Amino acid sequence: MQNIIQKLISCIFLSCIVFSMPGCSKLLDQSDPSNFTAENYFTTSLQAESSVNAVYASISSLYSGGDGFGGGLSPWLMLEFATGLANTEFGEAVDNLNVRALTNSSDNSEGLAWWVRSYKGIANANLAIAKIPGITMDDAAKSKLLGQAKFLRAFHYYNLVRMFGKVPLILDPVSLTSPDFFAPQASLDSVYQAIVADLTSAEASGLPYTEVSGRVSLGAVKSLLSSVYLTMAGYPLQKGKTYYQMAADKAHEVIQSNNYSLFNSYDQLHLPANNNNGEFIFQAQFTSLLSPSLWQSAIVPYNKGISVYDAQTGAIFAETPFVNSFESGDKRAAERQFFFSSYTLQSDRTVTIDLGNHYIYKLFDSLAQNSTASSGLNWTLMRYAEVLLIYAEASNEVSGPSAAAYDAVNAIRRRADLPDLSGLDKDHLREAIWKEWWHELCYENKTWFNMVRLKKAYNVISGNFDDFTGHAFSYGPVLSEKDLLFPIPTSEIHNNKNLIQNAGY
Repeated sequence: MQNIIQKLISCIFLSCIVFSMPGCSKLLDQSDPSNFTAENYFTTSLQAESSVNAVYASISSLYSGGDGFGGGLSPWLMLEFATGLANTEFGEAVDNLNVRALTNSSDNSEGLAWWVRSYKGIANANLAIAKIPGITMDDAAKSKLLGQAKFLRAFHYYNLVRMFGKVPLILDPVSLTSPDFFAPQASLDSVYQAIVADLTSAEASGLPYTEVSGRVSLGAVKSLLSSVYLTMAGYPLQKGKTYYQMAADKAHEVIQSNNYSLFNSYDQLHLPANNNNGEFIFQAQFTSLLSPSLWQSAIVPYNKGISVYDAQTGAIFAETPFVNSFESGDKRAAERQFFFSSYTLQSDRTVTIDLGNHYIYKLFDSLAQNSTASSGLNWTLMRYAEVLLIYAEASNEVSGPSAAAYDAVNAIRRRADLPDLSGLDKDHLREAIWKEWWHELCYENKTWFNMVRLKKAYNVISGNFDDFTGHAFSYGPVLSEKDLLFPIPTSEIHNNKNLIQNAGY
């Protein structure tokens, strides 16, 4: 958390690229930028905007990595291997192999990346939130910037508290002499209350309902808030019915706004031209050539020659039993919908080869893979399908099956060419909705979080849901209570003597 201004200024150039700010050249042309300090930097509206852009950059850094080795750290992969639904051909990915085998340790470099990059984003957000109010600028613009910064801070804390449990809660800028420089862990409830406070403040900040630039929108705030309430209803806080109702109400507001809709085709989920539009509510931003997303090399087979990328690492692919767990006729499991098991050779596109496994087509940028080797595909953090599932699950928990709950989940099933659900009791509808969570949002960093809040895991062999503790992955390892959290990184434990390691690590 130290050297905050240095980190902030270092992010400005990337932020200018990502959001194509017309005033960036003026900012970068200012004389002697090395003299910027927290006291003299925040004087103009442009600097206020740049400080918030630095927080956006921290979001993108969590999802920009490729293979976790030569392609850069890729924290998003860690969350997929923790589900038991992912495999890898990449032998150097020791950290992910350990997560997959449930032998993870506090030395995991991707766990450290989640911690450090998230707290860097929080530090930048804290600085923006503290300093922007003192800048003379348009009040409406100021309110929107503060709303964006609070949303982004809440986003980071929401990831941290779900992954690591009790974490330091730092809501003000920190210097070497600050009492919070080595902050103790806060209670789970206080972290969640801070998240809710930030999001409710952002909700009232005057943001537009949608935002094609990729900035935070009112729809994104309400969607994330519905997710937070759903999690608070479940494990570990177990606040129950009141929070299920709050989750349903907030998701319903998004649905009733009619600002979002499901894409007609799954191909539209991985077209860069659709970034920040349609089904996409909030995404981490990337731009081909300038600030490209790097995970394309991770999702293609190991050196099978199907891509123009130099690195083809096979860093992640789907476990076959999971692909086989989709209902008969489910379009999502068909070739080149969510997965692909054959492809043409880069050297001769008339030759198709069997790849031997099911790779993740829902993240596949065809233009980048076949031609440019530079992807501008955004990473999706919230899409409309998730809001529909939040509403369906939460409303069913409150009052059982309803026409509105069926409408929400069946909209997702109809796109998959599946028959409507109907005539189910509360318990059977609950599990049917859970299956849609697992299938619709697979490999989007949602499944592990659902496993933890429900304390359930999908048994891909039986098609039922097991208790989290004692659930066996299809390839053998068995989940235990300690796997509900990731270990706090070793370096953080060593540096901050106030931190207590999670049980079992």
